[in-house]
Amino acid sequence: MTGPGKTNHPFFSEKAILFPVILLSGIGIIMVYSASSAISMEAHNTLFYYIKKQALFLVISLAVMFVTASFPYKLYKSFSYIILFTAIALLVAVLFPALNVMAGGAKRWLNLGGFTFQPAEFAKLALIIFLGYSLSKKQDLIRKFSVGFAPHAFIFAVFACLIIIQPDFGTIVVLGIITWGMMFIAGVKIIHLLSPAPLLIPVIYFLVFKVEYRLERILSFLNPWDDPYNTGYQITHSLKAFGSGGILGKGIGLGMQKMHYLPEPHTDFIFSTIGEELGLVGVFAVLSLYLILLLKGINIAKTSKSLFGTLTAAGLTIYIGVQVIINTGVTLGVLPTKGLTLPFISYGGTSLVINMAAMGILMNIGAAKENE
Repeated sequence: MTGPGKTNHPFFSEKAILFPVILLSGIGIIMVYSASSAISMEAHNTLFYYIKKQALFLVISLAVMFVTASFPYKLYKSFSYIILFTAIALLVAVLFPALNVMAGGAKRWLNLGGFTFQPAEFAKLALIIFLGYSLSKKQDLIRKFSVGFAPHAFIFAVFACLIIIQPDFGTIVVLGIITWGMMFIAGVKIIHLLSPAPLLIPVIYFLVFKVEYRLERILSFLNPWDDPYNTGYQITHSLKAFGSGGILGKGIGLGMQKMHYLPEPHTDFIFSTIGEELGLVGVFAVLSLYLILLLKGINIAKTSKSLFGTLTAAGLTIYIGVQVIINTGVTLGVLPTKGLTLPFISYGGTSLVINMAAMGILMNIGAAKENE
């Protein structure tokens, strides 16, 4: 029971999730406007094109988070295969020219009546729900290769094959970390988790070193200053943004690298814009909010009395944490360039809605653990 003015609704009771998400999204709104205004004016003759769309995305995503927080998480067990096959169907659909939208040489978006949707984002959430259900269901035989490892690695391989055609190597990395992380937590044998290594090494070698643009990314990552006007262009301007921001930053709207120097300043490299305009203080504040969110996710995973809840919460936490690490690592030059957004902050409707949906599910698991 609750006293006057109190509520048990997960959306409001899980404040360690709600507050960081709201604050990060608020920072995102401000920084998307700051980072995109020049691009927006040039492409759409208005300063507000991207910020208007992002504000709409935020309203929709908050509603989605409220709904997923309201939905008892255990019911996802019943829908796990439907969600999984829906994700696979969407990944197949995006390969058809009549349905996809090409951007930057990649076919990653579906055109749904003027609305674009990125199936790979939904695939991340679908995989987490499926793995949470399947790994918990097979717990008695989890250490058997044909039960604990093989079927889950196969599902990952299906996703990976569909996504590499787009191509989207960064999403495959995220899905792989989620899959292997959840299998490890579920108790799959280490030797089974390592068994694909002999096969994966030549595949990764081919995908990275035999594909010219990925090889260029690796070489520019190792020494971006060797070719600062070509292959090292992105990372050198990102580092310039952080360096010029100093401790307190130049101030919101006063950054220079977003002015047609830094590529994708409102999406993949928005963290660089934060570094330049909000400085070390702003960077620390953003990372602190993510840390609060991730620690809460870890605590929910540890304290849930349901194995499905534990594994799903762990998967959702890994999902957000990996994206934060990769995005910030890329912008700081400690990881090779990957096209991944910064959760809750970067411009983009699909990623924001799916991230919020994931946090709603995490809220429900956290609120339910006391009553299981």
